[in-house]
Amino acid sequence: MDVLSSLTRWIHILAGILWIGMLYFFNFVNGPFQGTQDGETKKKVNPELMPRVLYFFRWGAAWTWFTGVLLLLLVFYHGRITLEPEASWSAGSIAMVALAFLAPFVYDALHKSALGKDPKTFGGIAFVLVAAVICTMHYTGFTYRAYNIHIAGLFGTIMAFNVWFRIWPAQQKIVRAVKEGTAPDAALVALAGARSRHNTYMSVPLLWGMIDQHTVTTGTTLGIPSAYGFVLFLLVTLVGWHLVFQLYKAAGRVKGF
Repeated sequence: MDVLSSLTRWIHILAGILWIGMLYFFNFVNGPFQGTQDGETKKKVNPELMPRVLYFFRWGAAWTWFTGVLLLLLVFYHGRITLEPEASWSAGSIAMVALAFLAPFVYDALHKSALGKDPKTFGGIAFVLVAAVICTMHYTGFTYRAYNIHIAGLFGTIMAFNVWFRIWPAQQKIVRAVKEGTAPDAALVALAGARSRHNTYMSVPLLWGMIDQHTVTTGTTLGIPSAYGFVLFLLVTLVGWHLVFQLYKAAGRVKGF
């Protein structure tokens, strides 16, 4: 079991580096670069570049998600460290696990609604919902490690959903249109861009959840009592989202030779 767990972690990290690296390439390098190309250059470059990048992008996402779920089964459920020793599985705790995997459908519906039209409104609602979920996990008996990794899993599941069911199908049509010399559907371009940006923002707290779930807080952390350790995750989420916002601004200022 230890060997299987170690191998799965290794593949999980390798696939995650591949996926998130491609995600940052798309948003901080390729995005600003596309704005410097004329139509003829895009016609030559994108049909050759994008399918190659998207291949590693989508399969990196798939293997990261698959091995992440396998690690949840091996480490938390089989290892019985999801709940506090004095807690037992209840309808609430089971619902929280289910929500981590059903979250893409809630997210997708919310983004398609009127509330998803304004990025600031959508981001604010998303933060409140994440706060509600992590608090509920805490008060239904999840350990510190467990609610960290389940929120990370929630973000990761939404991100993988975006890659396979929103970004990849849209990019196929966009690249095909560019290759044929026609203007891509503006709605598809906006959809792929928005979901890719969302993934970039979600990736930062996701990585925190992967790392911090190995740390069991005792006493206080940054003055936060251990009973309210979930507040730390929410603070990191806010700081991380602001960092991504600044990286987008910096990406637009980086010039070629």
